[in-house]
Amino acid sequence: MSVVVIGVNHRTSPLRVLERVAVSAEAMPKALHALSSKDNIREAVVLSTCNRTEVYAVTEKFHAAYDDIAEFFCELGGLRSDELHQHLYSQHDDAAVRHLFEVACGLDSAVIGENEILGQVRDAWSLAQESGASRTTLNLLFRHALETGKRARSETGISRSTTSISFAAVEMARELLGTLAYRKVLIIGAGTMGEGVAVALTMNSTTEVTVINRTESRGRDLAERLGAEMRPMSELRAALLDTDVVVTCIGAGSFVLDREMIEPIMSVRSGRTLFIVDIAVPRDVDESVGAIDGVELRNLDDLRDWVRSGVESREGEAAKVSTIVSEEVERYALDSTARQAAPLIAAMHAAADEVRVSEMERHAKRLAELTPEQIEAVESLARGITAKLLHEPTVRLKENAGTPQGERLADALRDLFDLH
Repeated sequence: MSVVVIGVNHRTSPLRVLERVAVSAEAMPKALHALSSKDNIREAVVLSTCNRTEVYAVTEKFHAAYDDIAEFFCELGGLRSDELHQHLYSQHDDAAVRHLFEVACGLDSAVIGENEILGQVRDAWSLAQESGASRTTLNLLFRHALETGKRARSETGISRSTTSISFAAVEMARELLGTLAYRKVLIIGAGTMGEGVAVALTMNSTTEVTVINRTESRGRDLAERLGAEMRPMSELRAALLDTDVVVTCIGAGSFVLDREMIEPIMSVRSGRTLFIVDIAVPRDVDESVGAIDGVELRNLDDLRDWVRSGVESREGEAAKVSTIVSEEVERYALDSTARQAAPLIAAMHAAADEVRVSEMERHAKRLAELTPEQIEAVESLARGITAKLLHEPTVRLKENAGTPQGERLADALRDLFDLH
């Protein structure tokens, strides 16, 4: 049985592909069911963020599972196989484990050390558990991944400074505009990303922040908690007339801002530049908006290019995290091996002990003539013989657990000892 990861991320794929294979929380149960229904997939977890969509799966046949998951991606994004395969990457067994641990630590993020990814890994696992798609193998793997991510953040400085997409979006806007002091900023979306943007903005008390969200109660809650203004979605056009910066993070799959809306708004803004940062996946802003005079549009591709300049400051911490990841991969391997072998070894010993007890009982009348000390000697002899006979199979199972050879040994022992 192998653990595999197959997916696309910000390194392998342009935003136009990433947004087509993004899976929302609402669509996740259906996606997990589709994967779990595949013949070659035993367990599955889907991790879908603004930086990646990855499938972690347990399978007996890697190549067959790869084909199943590639087909899933094509169906998900309405992509042809030739459009997808150039962006798809895959890892299996130890490499897949290492990849997940690096993701959880923020090493594989566009913003190195970002904090948001650890919660996203946890949420992806929780949804898979609720759907029955993540069971023994992936439950163990993802528990270790979360422990690794927490350890990286507590033992190193990987998460210092600008460590989230939300904060990076604000920092990029501040750098390009010179300052956000006394600027008006409109946040469209009150989810996790929107809250991150709002928190980053409230660090400057002179920035005037407004929140607009499709669900007014959620937008109002965020605005009240952070001392911002809240406006309903019906007032979006009016809000755009009098703002300097817009950060959008809804990602609902349809454009919130398009050319038809923005063009007439810019015509009455008296030449004032409108700076828009779209950090949603799928995108909230039609790319044609960027061609309108007076509009400066940035999306996740631009943001990733910008944050690369800050990577050097965390390279030393990243090296420390890599050491932690290596240690945790080894710890997971030992834990996984022990868990795979232990139930079968216990069943084998229990079956042998049952035979020993049965034989002692069958010869009870003949043994009755012996003294208690002699009976104890016979029982000790029987236990010793049983232990010696099972010693080599036990050692071989432990040594080869988690490998194809181990699987073959386990299958043979199940048949030989009639273990179910």
